[in-house]
Amino acid sequence: MMGAEAVQGPWSSTISDVEAMAEAARCLFCEDPPCVRACPTGIDIPLFIRKIASGNRVGAAKTIFDANPLGSSCARVCPTDELCEGACVWGKSSRPVEIGRLQQYATDAVLERGVALYDPPSQPIPYRFAIIGAGPAGLAAARELALAGAQVTVYEREQSPGGLNTYGIPPFRLSEGVAVAEAEMILSLGVRFERGVDVGMHVRPEQLVDSCDGVLLACGLGAGKRLGIEGEELDGVMDAITFLRMAKEGRARAGREVVVIGAGNTAMDAATTARRLGAERVTIVYRRSENEMTAYRFEYAFAKSEGVQFRWKLMPVRFVGEGAVQEVRCRQTELDPSGAWRLAEREERLSADQVIVAIGQARRWDLLDAFQVPHRDGAVTVDEQGRTRRPKVYAAGDCVWSGKGAEATVVVAVEQGKRAALAMLKDARSRRVEHGLATEGSAWPT
Repeated sequence: MMGAEAVQGPWSSTISDVEAMAEAARCLFCEDPPCVRACPTGIDIPLFIRKIASGNRVGAAKTIFDANPLGSSCARVCPTDELCEGACVWGKSSRPVEIGRLQQYATDAVLERGVALYDPPSQPIPYRFAIIGAGPAGLAAARELALAGAQVTVYEREQSPGGLNTYGIPPFRLSEGVAVAEAEMILSLGVRFERGVDVGMHVRPEQLVDSCDGVLLACGLGAGKRLGIEGEELDGVMDAITFLRMAKEGRARAGREVVVIGAGNTAMDAATTARRLGAERVTIVYRRSENEMTAYRFEYAFAKSEGVQFRWKLMPVRFVGEGAVQEVRCRQTELDPSGAWRLAEREERLSADQVIVAIGQARRWDLLDAFQVPHRDGAVTVDEQGRTRRPKVYAAGDCVWSGKGAEATVVVAVEQGKRAALAMLKDARSRRVEHGLATEGSAWPT
């Protein structure tokens, strides 16, 4: 496992020992805790807080990681005010217990010291699984399968594990060191990590399906979507995913006047990152109203606190410039009698020497079709356990997200990966029983 010496400087708990003990003492340790019900991964929140209160910081971290293998990342990026903290009974009369900060406080103790959390399985089981993608869903599934004793191989196009946690979330919210350290804890269980491998190009999908007991599609999404308007090829126009990746790698530069297109969480991240990189003015442009943006409220509030400006009901129709972008031509939008948004006549011009497009990511149609799994507009059709309609093929994470409502979250992807892994194990054993290779009441076959 990666030790503390291998990851320098990402641990930045925002709460001291004394503050943590005082905050932990506020917990009422509810008998039927609503905070646990609100957590997609079902972390036993009162238990880990009780351990903090007793001075057992590492024990608290173990409780968290048992339920959520990316518990430290989620402590930093989860919409806690809409999940666990939003459900806290203290929130009705006072401020809720600061569960997110306490979770970060506990998990940092493990990561910074390089504490080994997972015991290797006592007995291997004769199952082989392949996972496509080393993002939150893929890593969570890999952890469950490896702890069960199965042989697990994760195929990843990038060089480092972690997915958007590593490459797409701004460093001031989640450092690459935290994301990679959590991934390394999982890979240390004997998970084989095939980096720089593009399934469909370097490995045939049918080969994986035929040779494995189950394949999990945790491939996430593809490149950022394009607007398809004139001037999008100008220098200074880029998609938000590329911009955030460059920021994570220390290569990003911000213009003086930046316009960000879109109003989801990625748009907020891009806008706040541009501000922190020195942009004098950052304006988010969204074609609908404030009430219809998909970003979480805490992301919106943070962007405003960073000085980001917002223009609602405005639609870019053209980028203008001599070689490089200089201006964004927009049209106002309005609701028609049917309730649909349409372009109005009035045009506005916004000065910009950088435009960041954050209107979503393309679906992985090529990979889904290569695996012959049914999907709806690029979102894989699965049951509650992540099973697709094709035997032995499962899916979890952003590739199953429908795009409706609020944006997908890391914590939901983790839970989907866990559920898919349990289904993969169950189905693999059922097939073995069906073929007379095990008995119904037996333990895992040897």
